[in-house]
Amino acid sequence: MAGIRAQRRAERAAVRADRSGSGPVLEERPPARFPGAAAKFALFGEVLLVGLLVLLVGALVVTLPVALAAGIRHLGRFVAAEDSRLGLFWRDVRAGITGGSLVGLVSVVIAAVLAVDILLARTGMLPGGVVVEAVGWAGLAGLSVALLVAAGAWAPASGWREAVRSVPVIVRDDVRGLAFYVAAVALAVILTWMLPPLLPAALGCAVLAVVAVPHRRR
Repeated sequence: MAGIRAQRRAERAAVRADRSGSGPVLEERPPARFPGAAAKFALFGEVLLVGLLVLLVGALVVTLPVALAAGIRHLGRFVAAEDSRLGLFWRDVRAGITGGSLVGLVSVVIAAVLAVDILLARTGMLPGGVVVEAVGWAGLAGLSVALLVAAGAWAPASGWREAVRSVPVIVRDDVRGLAFYVAAVALAVILTWMLPPLLPAALGCAVLAVVAVPHRRR
């Protein structure tokens, strides 16, 4: 009886190792495209970790672009089962902090102008206040999506200027993907509005969306 139990435990362990990719496979099959995402609980934990890291690095607001970019690159390496040490995340932060902070500063200024327009429109001081407010909210949404797309396109070799320039091209080549980016931003805002402690999880989900959207058609 003890031998049967040991055999069953060994079989269950082999199945878990096969599914997670941590051990030998039970049968021959093509390798998974994203082996790091096979273990769902591990992926969930990594998404939360990335969300915390993005929140930590982006706490100054102007550093949010580089925080998102480093998080996207880290999670991309994780789902591809590549080297995803935290040291590489911090290396990306150091490589992109200067240009990323400049992008963040410009984004903050634009967001502030749009926010002021929305507040003025609500006071009734501006003619066509309803239209101005709608344009303001649309501008904030577009700015958020552009930041996500630029962060996903950033690489240390090409820099932030190339990443920002590539945003219109990426959107033009995948118009349907724009809806997923908008949904990711909306989800992050709604989750944080409902329960502020969910901000790290919301940021992690937004990072995961940027990693996943370019690959969905493949």
